[in-house]
Amino acid sequence: MNTPQLQDWFDALDATWPGRAVHALGPWRIREGAGGGQRVSAATTAVGDVSDAEIAEAEEFHRSLGQKPLFQIRPGQAALDARLAARGYRMNDATELRAAPVTQFTPPPRLRSIMHWPPLALTREIWQGDHIGPERVAVMERVEGQKTALIGRDGNDADRASGAAFVACSGRIAMLHALVVLPNMRRRGSANYMMCGAAEWAQDHGADWLAVAVTQANAGAAALYTSLEMPVVGDYHYRSL
Repeated sequence: MNTPQLQDWFDALDATWPGRAVHALGPWRIREGAGGGQRVSAATTAVGDVSDAEIAEAEEFHRSLGQKPLFQIRPGQAALDARLAARGYRMNDATELRAAPVTQFTPPPRLRSIMHWPPLALTREIWQGDHIGPERVAVMERVEGQKTALIGRDGNDADRASGAAFVACSGRIAMLHALVVLPNMRRRGSANYMMCGAAEWAQDHGADWLAVAVTQANAGAAALYTSLEMPVVGDYHYRSL
């Protein structure tokens, strides 16, 4: 099984967490986020650097959409990163893409990870408690192709909901988003069960890999993905005013 290339991971990231629209402007792809967060509101480019004039055009277009200028910086774009820093843009949310083959995960015990679509009221309630509101659920609803929400069940009490997540497929890659474990249910195995359940679902729907995006500041999540032997396969960060 061949490992996907760097661009494959980013293509899957875009396909499984899409903005309301993506606008082509010169070297840019500018996402229209509709309140769905940074990832669906950022401008990206496939080149390593652009001119100040092209940056100014992207800034103006962002504002025409009613959103603040925001750029996602991917590997190989150090020159663009430096140019934005010189214009006063601050770096935030350094993020890692982590992934592993779906066959690497152990299927969870029965009823520890329950798949369903559309999201149940309970799933939405769990997400809302972690600031994943209607705008981000709308992002999930825009995904084309195979997708599912899931509810986790506590490792000590299978009758209690412990968390929720969203998974979607893009070709050989399934990506998990919006993983939330309720505060009083943490460190009891639920996140592990949800990840393993997501991998099982992904395999059943034709994917070879399960991937996630996690901020470097989220030490707890990073520890989980390290324990699941999901190495870093890519990274990005944002520049904002």
